[in-house]
Amino acid sequence: MDFFAQYWRNAIIRIRSACVKDAYEVAKVYIDTWRSTYPGIIPDKVLLEMSIERQIAIWTRAIKHSTGPTDEKILVLEKNNKDIIGISSCGFNRDRKTNFDGEVYTLYVHPDHHGHGYGKNLLFSLFETLLSRSYGSAIIWTLRDNPSRFFYEAMGGKLIGERQEKIWGLILNEIAYGWSDLSTYIKSRKAGSTN
Repeated sequence: MDFFAQYWRNAIIRIRSACVKDAYEVAKVYIDTWRSTYPGIIPDKVLLEMSIERQIAIWTRAIKHSTGPTDEKILVLEKNNKDIIGISSCGFNRDRKTNFDGEVYTLYVHPDHHGHGYGKNLLFSLFETLLSRSYGSAIIWTLRDNPSRFFYEAMGGKLIGERQEKIWGLILNEIAYGWSDLSTYIKSRKAGSTN
């Protein structure tokens, strides 16, 4: 199912549900994005040891288990009907200490394709997915030192919390951004505003 398709800057951009055959490209986007975004935040040794084979297995398993109406939803952003350049996922809010229904689990655009609005389109598609599942609000957790975190503020997210989380064997600081009314957000986005 296509969530979004358009002709954009001499390219055909399509957002669709991930399928198992996408696992290699999804794993590659994931690894390349982490290696580009987190030097100096995540130890280089951890970034260099990220295995494509391990990530393919993780994403294959996740995609196989993302078929039901309440399962995690994994989307890919495809360019020119062949190259996956963005990945994202969402589902129910796993942190019940916060007052949000849905959660954006992942949102990655390959570093070679930043600055073209692809992240905005993926986020919007995730919000539409959450709303279609009757999740009226959404949260995303991101590393506090993530240089891309301000994207969420630019997209209307409000800083709502902070926690420490164990990731890749490291204790890291995360911050949360929230959108309290996805229906209003989507309507304003369709009207041309992101606030």
